[in-house]
Amino acid sequence: MDVQLTDHCGTKPGLKTNNVNAKVTAGRECAPAQGNNRTKKTRRGKRGKRRRGKKPKDEPPPYLPPEAEEGNIEYKLKLVNPTQYRFEHLATQLKWRLQEGRGEAVYQIGVEDNGLLVGLGDADMRASLLTLTRMAEKVGADITLLREREVDYGMDRSCRKIAEVLVRKVPDDQQFLDLRVAVLGNVDSGKSTLLGVLTQGELDNGRGRARLNLFRHLHEIQSGRTSSISFEILGFNSKGEVVNYSDSRSAEEICESSSKMITFMDLAGHHKYLKTTIFGLTSYCPDFAMLVVGANTGIVGTTREHLGLAMALKVPIFVVVSKVDVCGACGGGSGGRGGALERTLRQLERLLKQPGCAKVPLMVANADDAVTAAQQFTQSHSVTPIFTLSSVTGENLELLKVFLNVLPPLSNSKEQEELMQQLTEFQVDEIYSVPEVGTVVGGTLYSGVCGEGERLVVGPTDDGRFLRLRVLSMQRNRSSCRVLRAGQAATLALGNFPRTLLRKGMVMVSPKMNPTICWRFEAAVVLLFHAKTFRRGFQVTVHVGNVRQTATVECLHGKEELRTGESAVVCFRFLQHPEYLRLGAKLLFREGVTKGIGHVAQILPDLNTPDQNHAHNNNNNIIIA
Repeated sequence: MDVQLTDHCGTKPGLKTNNVNAKVTAGRECAPAQGNNRTKKTRRGKRGKRRRGKKPKDEPPPYLPPEAEEGNIEYKLKLVNPTQYRFEHLATQLKWRLQEGRGEAVYQIGVEDNGLLVGLGDADMRASLLTLTRMAEKVGADITLLREREVDYGMDRSCRKIAEVLVRKVPDDQQFLDLRVAVLGNVDSGKSTLLGVLTQGELDNGRGRARLNLFRHLHEIQSGRTSSISFEILGFNSKGEVVNYSDSRSAEEICESSSKMITFMDLAGHHKYLKTTIFGLTSYCPDFAMLVVGANTGIVGTTREHLGLAMALKVPIFVVVSKVDVCGACGGGSGGRGGALERTLRQLERLLKQPGCAKVPLMVANADDAVTAAQQFTQSHSVTPIFTLSSVTGENLELLKVFLNVLPPLSNSKEQEELMQQLTEFQVDEIYSVPEVGTVVGGTLYSGVCGEGERLVVGPTDDGRFLRLRVLSMQRNRSSCRVLRAGQAATLALGNFPRTLLRKGMVMVSPKMNPTICWRFEAAVVLLFHAKTFRRGFQVTVHVGNVRQTATVECLHGKEELRTGESAVVCFRFLQHPEYLRLGAKLLFREGVTKGIGHVAQILPDLNTPDQNHAHNNNNNIIIA
């Protein structure tokens, strides 16, 4: 190949343009130039003239980053009539890519391993897609053509195409890909209404009818405001189709039919319920955060605070600007947009570009933008896709579904396997009493594997003990399951175990772990904001995972006090009861307007409490840490 498209070599990786086809993917690098300099100048000059006659949006990206050995993205120049031996090799390679993507893989057809976009003619492209279909059938997967793009090499070469194909494995043994999305935003921005429309398939009537099924309490229905954490699921089958919208489709049927599941966590937007929102972000370990902004109100109330919380916890964020139906038409051009929508978008872009955020806004105007945004979003956390849509008219709602369908997981199979090899640790986030079932706890399995009949210990109690129990049955996404793997959320039935002995913030761990309790700990923190100074004796509410408790500052190492923006190692002590903490866990603390972030650096022995490392025998069901 004596021609290389290198016209964007000077572009900064991740830089945004208004059209996806004209921009460089975040993290892309130019391949070494081929041919002499004279040839490159000639090609660049011809394209430069052609660009003045055409809009940039008609030009495809000139190159892709070189193919990585790991990950779920595979480049193939062509797949035309392979031999049987070659076909078996290709199928094995597809299995590997699917394993890396936890059930999803993306194939780029017409692309060399170094990322050069060569393209294929129509006949070769059809044959390659047919071969890929056969490969997918062999491994029990389906393919979906995401997009085709033309590669134009100039006047002396014919236009060829490259194809981007999503391969998704048909689920077996309930091992569908499950992504958790925390829904943030100010009160009355349309969060619950948007989730109702997405998961139920019926547009809103403009007065919040779509959100009624999401509310858990009577006062939420009466006020129209979320005060608790509710969960909604959106399932996609192996062909990328939403499975929620069939008649009388229950949660169990959605799980059985889905290859990919998006679990939305609807969090409260009112400042009164901020502690509940923080608990949802720290405890449920969301993969992504969806910040909903009302187009008619702009960035008001808790919007900035929710954005800051997600960034402090390093949760990737994408933005949905809702209620565009009350601000005029939305679309690709700015001429049809209402003034309120334009002001909101400008305000949003200024906020995201501030030094504290350092985000790159990426407007999503069509399906091609949505596919590229989903891929860049996980490659670079600085890229922030922005959707403008309406839950009443349904405009641009399909773009959000395309984005969620293509959105890949953040962790690969290797990281998942490493967590599964560790001892079992389950975080207790919710506690229920279910008739004829008994005590039920809900939460997330942080590490290990948990099965029916598993014997664990739960704690710590107020006096620092861990109690033995047995897991009788499990449900994941309201559907029964036999095995729970690290990173998955579920509810566990504990039978007649006394509910009064349980509380939020406890953990259920393997007895082999010999869990220890924590009264005092050190944390490396950064003070985000304080009206005056942060010093010894100050009391704050500490959030570490599913732990939420008031702690007092015992000392600051090397400093007498902290001011806004300063960092230090701080010693905290819990006031009410001991907790179970992991070294390195993310920490967030607040009290009024005081805010800070950090991580747990060291677990300290409690100097004010007698030694508790002795055994008690109370009906043989108590272990003292």
